[in-house]
Amino acid sequence: MDWFVAPEYETSRLVFQRALAGVYLVAFLTAALQFRALLGERGLLPVPRFVARVPFKAAPSLFQLHYSDRFFAGCAWAGCAVSAALLAGVDSLVPLWAALLLWLVPWLLYLSIVNVGQTWYSFGWESLLLEAGFAAVWLGNDEVAPPVVVLFLLRWILFRVEFGAGLIKMRGDECWRKLTCLDHHHETQPMPGPLSWFFHHLPKPLHRVEVAANHVTQLVVPFLLFTAQPVATAAAALMIVTQLWLVLSGNFAWLNWITIVLALPAVAFPADPPDRPGAPLWYEGTVLVVAALLVGLSYHPVANMISRRQVMNRSFDPLHLVNTYGAFGSVSRVRHEVVIEGTLDEAPREDSDWRAYEFKGKPGDPRRWPRPFAPYHLRLDWLMWFAALSPSYAGSWFGTLMERLLENDRATLRLLRRSPFPPDEPPRFVRARLFRYRYTTWRELRETGACWERTFVREYLPPTRLAGGAHRP
Repeated sequence: MDWFVAPEYETSRLVFQRALAGVYLVAFLTAALQFRALLGERGLLPVPRFVARVPFKAAPSLFQLHYSDRFFAGCAWAGCAVSAALLAGVDSLVPLWAALLLWLVPWLLYLSIVNVGQTWYSFGWESLLLEAGFAAVWLGNDEVAPPVVVLFLLRWILFRVEFGAGLIKMRGDECWRKLTCLDHHHETQPMPGPLSWFFHHLPKPLHRVEVAANHVTQLVVPFLLFTAQPVATAAAALMIVTQLWLVLSGNFAWLNWITIVLALPAVAFPADPPDRPGAPLWYEGTVLVVAALLVGLSYHPVANMISRRQVMNRSFDPLHLVNTYGAFGSVSRVRHEVVIEGTLDEAPREDSDWRAYEFKGKPGDPRRWPRPFAPYHLRLDWLMWFAALSPSYAGSWFGTLMERLLENDRATLRLLRRSPFPPDEPPRFVRARLFRYRYTTWRELRETGACWERTFVREYLPPTRLAGGAHRP
């Protein structure tokens, strides 16, 4: 069937597949390096405890069948290896059927991780990677030209990402409608980047232009993805530029990068399409059945998107095949941070030698400038931002985190930038305090060298020690 394939998108498919493999690689690397402290057998939210109470049907995962830290590590590193192989183009060296199976492997492995990841994997870009990854399975390799219906499905995902995000903003915080949200966002976003301070201090009229341009990109431009070339390419390019602007202004894990990746199949790269034989009948039939399934599953995400009660970042099936997305329906006006401290004193007082733990990404020391981390995802740092919004966000894991710090737990300390205590001398007490953070002015930056100014708000967790007063070396 000539209508089934679009040979002119050969280069688009190739670039998309390699870029998607790169995002998969980062996602699996993040899992491999952080899971033990977050989800392991002695993690803050252990997988064995989760699978004991949640049935397979509700959260399909290989770890429902068996879990050990060694098995999880093996799956995560296997995901890294397969992703690296796909990034190198191994799928072009094998038969079509083998290429499909090869692309199915990282999707299955990452689905297994996300479905037991609990709050650590509750971010929208987890489902977005799974949805894009499942659609990518059916793109084929060099044996066939790219299927038109799969290219359409990828544009459909991008449309829902952008349009859904635009709608949630217009329905949510009034500052989006007044074009004033960026007066606060760069300062209060979950994890600022090295340039966020400068973005915050841009002239307010420019902030208004940024917000207006964002509305156009998310509410108007997505419809152009389904038009003829070169308009669709121009629409995708505008989305890519907007996402790169967001990359510069903050650390949003791989959210911006996966959105850029999804825009690539809509770009018509100049190239002479090679002659390909017709697609095998079994392949055409499979792709059409999968496409029909995904279109049918789009009902609930679309109903949510057009609803006045639209919710952000929700999956409507346990396989995360078709989801709803959105970000920053509301913008915080004030930034709060939880600062965790410990002391070696036997009877801690306010004037004791309290030493602060430093996190890798989240603000702590006012003089320490934010670092670039995206697309790598610092999961604990992100959840600490939510913990500062309300203790209810951290109720399931914060107490265990403090216990692990009292134990000088090696896996937990690896998640941090610096512990103020040597490995053989853990603190006797730890506490948490809530501070209000704000960016310094240009004058304050010149005088103090600090990018943040902070003010004590209240006690978040009083001084606490291990049960029974045990002090473990």
